[in-house]
Amino acid sequence: MPIITVESLSKVYPVAVKEPGLAGTLLHFFRRTYRSIAAVQSVSFEIESGEVVGFLGPNGAGKTTTLKMLTGLIHPSSGRVTVAGYIPFRREADFLQKITLVMGQKQQLLWDLPTLDSLRINAAVYGISDREYRQRVGELSEMLSLGDKLTQPVRKLSLGERMKAELLAALIHRPQVLFLDEPTLGLDVNAQVSVREFLKEYNQRYQATVLLTSHYMADITALCQRVLVIYAGQLIYDGSLDGLLEKFAPCREVTVELAEVRSPSDLQHYGQLGEVEGRVAHFIVPHEALTKTISQLLAELEVVDLTITDPPIEEVIGQVFRAGAI
Repeated sequence: MPIITVESLSKVYPVAVKEPGLAGTLLHFFRRTYRSIAAVQSVSFEIESGEVVGFLGPNGAGKTTTLKMLTGLIHPSSGRVTVAGYIPFRREADFLQKITLVMGQKQQLLWDLPTLDSLRINAAVYGISDREYRQRVGELSEMLSLGDKLTQPVRKLSLGERMKAELLAALIHRPQVLFLDEPTLGLDVNAQVSVREFLKEYNQRYQATVLLTSHYMADITALCQRVLVIYAGQLIYDGSLDGLLEKFAPCREVTVELAEVRSPSDLQHYGQLGEVEGRVAHFIVPHEALTKTISQLLAELEVVDLTITDPPIEEVIGQVFRAGAI
């Protein structure tokens, strides 16, 4: 049985329409009209227990709205959703014990108090015994490398340390399902790596299910083998990350360092020419033409070095978003 089941999930918001000027304001006050905005449209997918799934989409695509419906914060307009056997919008106590939602731009810790005080409050809310509380805080703080930071006021923590403390607070009741919305937002590279390593270890240790949204593709590539892609409220892809990259990256980037500087006009017939920086030229070459192009380059030019790489994953995902369909 999948731990998350979503069938034809939709959310439509009524938005008031007002004409400009005084007449429009008066009309809006006495006889308001609305138009409907479909934030999510007939989305369906299933997630198995223990999976780590990336949830991708441009700003305004419906990712956060979907997460809020999965956690019961908002009621869907239509469709069916179950998480860990519960209907989220009923907000039953047993359901809330099994999930957590972490939003990178929101905080739950009390700003002027040490993190431990907020953790004690969370433990009391979830009915966690003192013994279990100490054991879980010790275990999670060790995994997060927080050390003595828990005794400092939250406002004195760095952004990375604060995000780790937020994760600790969100996981103290040991939920089965983690909904993570931009958990590394605004963090520096080292803090991002630390959070990713923690999430990977947490998933492996407790077999927790993770649904992760992020604009940092390194988060997705480090943690997720499967991705869901949403665009304009519609799910346009559900499959492996490798499959998505293969479909939208049917080319390779060939970088050639030449013995002497050549003009772009001398190089453009070898393939789609990218940047030319002194003696270094970059080409985008389709898979089927790769062997022929490399042989031609080596035969006709004096090549010092040649490398073949995949296009950057950010570029591939950008192609998906621009196409809006798969």
